[in-house]
Amino acid sequence: MAGSKKTKIRITDTTLRDAHQSLWATRMRTDDILAIASKIDAAGYYSLECWGGATFDVCMRFLRENPWERLRLIKKACPNTPLQMLLRGQNILGYKHYPDDIVDRFVALACENGMDIFRVFDALNDPRNLERAIAAVKKYGGHAQGTISYTTSPVHTVANYVKLAKTQAAMGIDSLCIKDMAGILTPGAARELVGALVKALPEIPVQVHSHMTSGMAAAMYMAAAEAGAGCVDCAISTMSSFSSQPPTESMVSILESEGFETGLDRAKLTEINAYFKDLKAKRQPASCAKVEPVDAGVLVHAIPGGMISNLRSQLAQQSALDRLPEVLEELPKARADMGYPPLVTPTSQIVGVQAVLNVLGGKRYGMVTDETKRYAAGYYGRTPAPIEPKLQKKLCGGLKPITCRPADLLKPGLAAAAQEIPAGLVKAEEDILSYCLFPEVALGYFKWRATPASKREPIPADTEALAANASAAPAAGATQPAAAAKAEPTVDGTPVLAPLNGTFYRSEGPGKPQMAADGATVKAGDPVCIVEAMKLFNPVKATAAGKITFLVPHGAAVVKGQPVAVVA
Repeated sequence: MAGSKKTKIRITDTTLRDAHQSLWATRMRTDDILAIASKIDAAGYYSLECWGGATFDVCMRFLRENPWERLRLIKKACPNTPLQMLLRGQNILGYKHYPDDIVDRFVALACENGMDIFRVFDALNDPRNLERAIAAVKKYGGHAQGTISYTTSPVHTVANYVKLAKTQAAMGIDSLCIKDMAGILTPGAARELVGALVKALPEIPVQVHSHMTSGMAAAMYMAAAEAGAGCVDCAISTMSSFSSQPPTESMVSILESEGFETGLDRAKLTEINAYFKDLKAKRQPASCAKVEPVDAGVLVHAIPGGMISNLRSQLAQQSALDRLPEVLEELPKARADMGYPPLVTPTSQIVGVQAVLNVLGGKRYGMVTDETKRYAAGYYGRTPAPIEPKLQKKLCGGLKPITCRPADLLKPGLAAAAQEIPAGLVKAEEDILSYCLFPEVALGYFKWRATPASKREPIPADTEALAANASAAPAAGATQPAAAAKAEPTVDGTPVLAPLNGTFYRSEGPGKPQMAADGATVKAGDPVCIVEAMKLFNPVKATAAGKITFLVPHGAAVVKGQPVAVVA
């Protein structure tokens, strides 16, 4: 029996990243972390996952914090435990591919600021999207953990997963993670997959990550440990379960009862949990608290834990939370249409938002985001299964499909980005990388930071106000939806309406030309502006032919149905 050998099972703590992303829409603040960091550092964890995922975006967008400073402060407070992050391969931390020079420099600066272990994954399991990031981690002295984004479909088999693992091993990974982001990996399937990986690559340690959404993860971890996995991801009990990870304290008892050793200090775990029990009252958004303990439906729709809380919040911002059951029914259909991608950022966002639009728009694929178009055309990588040709053509919307590594089409971006940022806003090179990943969000944060403290837009202190912020990213000082609606001038003509609640943009990003100038002649169906909603860009088309007049300023918050322009 495995337990008789007193095998060491290491535990990675996800409380400071995935747990609050899954349960609190990533609203934990740096001060919240620092107040308990030293005790977490002394608990005996293998590593602390504390960065990456949505934390970078939310730090600037909602909390008005510098994510790089958060990393430095955690490193200083936790000198004994390796820090770990989630890196989306060529997507880094965003929702699109970035040029190789940005990937390389981001990893270099992350290492310089204190990051130790990089869990590098690709939403499509396309090795071409992993190679540059893994090479950069190795180059700058980090631990490169390869990843299998786990899902089930007719094309996802153990043999294909082993083949993917061997490809990553050839890239030089130091360990391998099975990333079960939706909590759908069964104990039997875990035993088979871990066993196959350990047999095929005995020199590569295997770690397992899961969510308790379906209620299976703790049992699955036990099966994985017996099959040879050497590490599992857990969260302190108050921050565990639901769509988060299995509870650390319970998992320690389960593993140790079977003869495994974890090396964790139970007394420290008790202190840590008491802290987060108190913090929960201040940080958990009400919209994220009203969830069922177990969602067996995840075995059908396969939405990852980190997306569940965001999906509820996003639907609430569209005044459509009551339509969640319809969206969950549509999701697996959209996923099959789009080639069975594993649902993990950014594909979870792309497929999830497309499912929302299919439901709210009243017509499947009547409204297609820019990201869905690029996904269907191959700009995110190779889909696990081919998309039906007629549907692919419709989804691409005139965009020509590609077959090469997507990043090969991208020009170096660092120098150009540095030139785009207004003078006086950059305090360190890290700011340029923040801007590269999230241009509008970073500029909003930089402007807020540069504003005298007495004149700054206040940061909401309560979770309800934070939760009420849509996933749109207005620049600092942007009007709220109600104010934007009052500011419309009266102009005769055919209105162009905002399709969703979000942020109105005249261009596709800083430094990009306006999609249509005021007074320009447009044709019906021409893309004329963008509403960013649910973190994706939704092109808005002219509803008639004629001269266009815009009614709201670039960067303003808008509400669904609000006129943003008229064509006369």
